[in-house]
Amino acid sequence: MKKTFLFHHHTRDELSELAKDGYAVVVPLAATEQHGPHLTVYTDSLVCEHISYHAVEQASAYAKLLLAPMLPIGCSDHHMAFGGTLSFSSATYTLMLKEIGKSAIASGFRKIIFLNGHGGNELAMHQAAQDLAVEYPVWTASASYWSIARDALAAVKASETGKVPGHAGGFETSLVLSLDADLVNRERIESDHPTLPWVAAGPAGTFLGRHHLLTGFDGYTDSAALADRDKGKLYLDTIVQSVSEWLARVCETMDGGV
Repeated sequence: MKKTFLFHHHTRDELSELAKDGYAVVVPLAATEQHGPHLTVYTDSLVCEHISYHAVEQASAYAKLLLAPMLPIGCSDHHMAFGGTLSFSSATYTLMLKEIGKSAIASGFRKIIFLNGHGGNELAMHQAAQDLAVEYPVWTASASYWSIARDALAAVKASETGKVPGHAGGFETSLVLSLDADLVNRERIESDHPTLPWVAAGPAGTFLGRHHLLTGFDGYTDSAALADRDKGKLYLDTIVQSVSEWLARVCETMDGGV
């Protein structure tokens, strides 16, 4: 059978052997939720799928990694008022991630990495990773792609197209344009979309929010008028490289055993 880094391409016996050999399981987390009037509700999943696949593919040359199937529904209750959203509550989502971790542990894996592509998943993801490491003799790690790639994205001036990562603004729209331009409804892009200065503007580790405005005016953070397909490709390549390097470092740490 062809060697593959995809968890779901292996048989049970092969996975048991890979677990014994110390492989880490990367679980990609995304969402199906409204992204304004111009982007598909599958935006976060489309982007997360691309990043996780290519980052794990690259990192597999240096680390023992398996990429689990992506979770295309996340914690998106704050988008429900706008329609077009499928969601788990934060309590349910946290429990679900823990159950996925427990399943991997039951299969013999001792290294679990959550890789996130949707802001609403972040707190639940970190809590699940921490809980698993408290309850079981395993290594866990968790991160969102924009946190991993923050410095690298700043270096390529990603914020010139919009908030990073924002929600359905110029940055995310650039990513989708580079992946599948047909999924962007350019006719619905507004050049004068109001930007709420307080959205995601606080220091790291803080929260400030208001009912129905958690993701910006009318459900998205900023105008996509400056979105650009070529810049989107640059941003994605930058993210993939950053995430690949992070995964390799995490696995090196986990393999250190201390």
